[in-house]
Amino acid sequence: MLKHDYMQVSQDQPIYSEAPLQLLLFVDGRPKSRQQVLRIRAFLKELQAEYKFELQIVDVEQQPYLAEHFKLVATPALIKIRPDPRQILAGSNIIAQLKTWWPRWQAVITEAYLKLENQLQETIDDNAHVASSITSISSVVDKAELIQLSDEIFRLKQEKEKLQEQIQFKDRVIAMLAHDLRNPLTACAIALETLQSDYNPDINQFQRLKPAMAVHLLKQARSQTRTIDRMIADLLEVGRGTETELPVIPQKTNIGKLCLDVLEELGDRYIAKSQQVEIDIPKDLPYVYADPERIRQVLVNLLDNAIKYTPDNGKISVCGLHRTTQKVQFSIGDTGPGIPEENRDRIFENHFRLKRDEATEGYGIGLCLCQRIVRAHYGQIWVDSAPTGGAWFHFTLPVYPS
Repeated sequence: MLKHDYMQVSQDQPIYSEAPLQLLLFVDGRPKSRQQVLRIRAFLKELQAEYKFELQIVDVEQQPYLAEHFKLVATPALIKIRPDPRQILAGSNIIAQLKTWWPRWQAVITEAYLKLENQLQETIDDNAHVASSITSISSVVDKAELIQLSDEIFRLKQEKEKLQEQIQFKDRVIAMLAHDLRNPLTACAIALETLQSDYNPDINQFQRLKPAMAVHLLKQARSQTRTIDRMIADLLEVGRGTETELPVIPQKTNIGKLCLDVLEELGDRYIAKSQQVEIDIPKDLPYVYADPERIRQVLVNLLDNAIKYTPDNGKISVCGLHRTTQKVQFSIGDTGPGIPEENRDRIFENHFRLKRDEATEGYGIGLCLCQRIVRAHYGQIWVDSAPTGGAWFHFTLPVYPS
């Protein structure tokens, strides 16, 4: 068999030579594979006494891109890089496979070496061409490193696009927030200033305002401050990112009563548009196991959208349904323009808005937040068309265990 000075064995340091036989041994840090790796290395050391070859040890934890390049599914694995064709030995019987393949590899090496020697004698130019056409450990490593760099560039481009999207969203939110906060702030300020200007502290009562009007203005101020608080809370919540786990504190919750409370809070809005609200919540609807504050956010967002998109004199429907012994379904419908079928999945994406709504107030975050909250309760949320036109939003929650 062939023995040349330039074919050295190293089991720890990478060597970049043109040895006729070049091997890569992929290992990992698992204790149960350590003994197998030691036996493989010991066997290769025995072979070194008779055959010279190049061996490089690759730790998959330090160079995972190399394992990905060779599409390895398990380690340890021994790969013959050269001579062609490439061959992978893996499994628990690598040494037995080596004993079978080693004589064949040596025969191929002898034949390839004699052929190469003849070509080298013919012309030096051919020698350069042949040398460059043979796959080596160095070329494989270089190629794998290029793959890693390409993956890193792709990842950085994705991060750049994501950051640009976040910056654009931030700019849009700042502009819209400044606009949208002005209305509830103005309404709240007018209500409070009216109450303050009419109140006489000397006699401890209002001078011209009737009690009913004073109560109405107080409700108006409270409703508008809640609107402001909800807008800010939604923005902060979505600002955490979709990868962040949404914290929930589930407890025994009466979702029917919670919905009626939200409807009362939003009463001024749908009354101002002369909208009719139909409520179908069974008295025996079971309690749900949910975070009441989080579910309140879902109800506020869905009802707020229903009021916003339902035209004057339109109808809003609220229904509760005991679907199974484990699930309660809650549905909110409207008689607005509805959601196009092709957008019903995307409507829950963060920042997504229908083209028709680009001129409408909003951030495209409310439904995304609803989905995150419902999923945090292991429920589902979806939308379909209402029988009389408009949209029906449905979500499910777990029944509180009796």
